[in-house]
Amino acid sequence: MPRVAVIMGSRSDWDVMSHCVDMLSTLGVECEVRVISAHRAPDALFSYVEPLESRGFEAIVAGAGLAAHLAGLCAAKTLLPVFGVPLPAGAFEGMDALLAIVQMPAGVPVGTMAVGKAGAVNAALMCVAQIARKDARVREAWARFREEQTRKIEAIGDPRDS
Repeated sequence: MPRVAVIMGSRSDWDVMSHCVDMLSTLGVECEVRVISAHRAPDALFSYVEPLESRGFEAIVAGAGLAAHLAGLCAAKTLLPVFGVPLPAGAFEGMDALLAIVQMPAGVPVGTMAVGKAGAVNAALMCVAQIARKDARVREAWARFREEQTRKIEAIGDPRDS
């Protein structure tokens, strides 16, 4: 059963948001993926987001570029944690999306990730960390992932030797 909803505003966002889905899959967390525009299909967005909690979902990752209202609209319609991924697009290469997501008004929180691939991966990891608090299988996968990161960096040693 999916536990994380991964939403993006357009099909072109998949190039970045696929990294979120890949990381969730790697750590054994199922997700459901949808393209729903906050501006072009707000009623469809609300109809999708509102029942997510009752369907057993535990978090939402919303990736959007440009005006980037997707994460904020999701947060306005659910009590689930929402993580916004600003996507690089347009003349400002994602800075406009970053500012739109990070400037949510007090009382409607959205966890704001980095612009682009790093943000998509970290959004997945934030979901995993949250789910791991209640799910031993996910906690073990999360711990192994973190340990492997440590082993990889420790194995580098002197970078001049590479």
